[in-house]
Amino acid sequence: MSVKLIGKHEKDSRACRDAVALTLKDMMGKDESIVYIDCDLMGCINTKQLVAAYPGRALQAGIAEGNAAGVAAGLSATGKTVFLHSFGTFSSRRIYDQIYMSAAYAGLPVHVLGSDAGVTAAFNGGTHMPLEDAAMYLSIPEATVCDPCDYEQLASVVRQLPGLDKGVTFTRFVRKDVIRVYDEGSEFEIGKGVVLHESEGDAATIITSGIMVDEALKAYEQLKEEGITVRVIDMFTWKPLDEELVIKAAKETGAIVTAENHNTVCGLGSVVANCLAKNCPTVQEFVGVNDQFGQVGPQAFLMDTYGLRAANIVAAVKKAIDRK
Repeated sequence: MSVKLIGKHEKDSRACRDAVALTLKDMMGKDESIVYIDCDLMGCINTKQLVAAYPGRALQAGIAEGNAAGVAAGLSATGKTVFLHSFGTFSSRRIYDQIYMSAAYAGLPVHVLGSDAGVTAAFNGGTHMPLEDAAMYLSIPEATVCDPCDYEQLASVVRQLPGLDKGVTFTRFVRKDVIRVYDEGSEFEIGKGVVLHESEGDAATIITSGIMVDEALKAYEQLKEEGITVRVIDMFTWKPLDEELVIKAAKETGAIVTAENHNTVCGLGSVVANCLAKNCPTVQEFVGVNDQFGQVGPQAFLMDTYGLRAANIVAAVKKAIDRK
């Protein structure tokens, strides 16, 4: 793993959807077993170029997500390396039974991509806002669940997925307008968290992923100005969780705050809490969507409404420290 942190809170000129499209295009050129399936959203994710480059291996399933999942499982059974994309709601709730039974239960790896994660669905509204998508995949045996934060991390994750030994994978991501956290050339290892800030005497640890990484970095800066140092971990893999890193942070800082663009019920916070309960009971506070449905609005408004801001993380850190 080779990570170069930028952390300047600046938007990337590149869209994360291109991290998927361009990375897959490169991978498909090198590996003829790779197949891409989309559910009438190639225009949204810029993967029409895959059809032009590999017309026999980039397939349009239309607005029939359950059928697309069945096709994905069937192609996997023939030895193909299959990537399947739809919006996060459709790539989780809509196809869950087919993915669970036809792919996961059958032992067939299918790499599911869910775009517009959490509140980034924005104007697509509550019906299209996946706040529970990762929770569904976390409950599938042997599944891998990732929540990368920017272009570089997403591209790195996509490149690694075919090399995983077994199981269905689910990668949730933002299509566009993301903050650039990591510099070009950064590489990550699925299943290993990334320590962004660490020092002796840290009063707490923030464990986060996705769009909340930048908010966590802002919280780190605000707390540092107040004389409070905290550890910051980008836990872009929710399953398998880097339990060793979580336990180490708990033992050394004595307080954990999780921050996620997802329902706190059965999300990253729950996964971390489960690890701590079994291995190292520790004070923990949760930042995320608190058992609510999605709604229509600009992403900034939604982040304010659901408490997904640096200020919310700062408050949670202070509360956790007080509880130690």
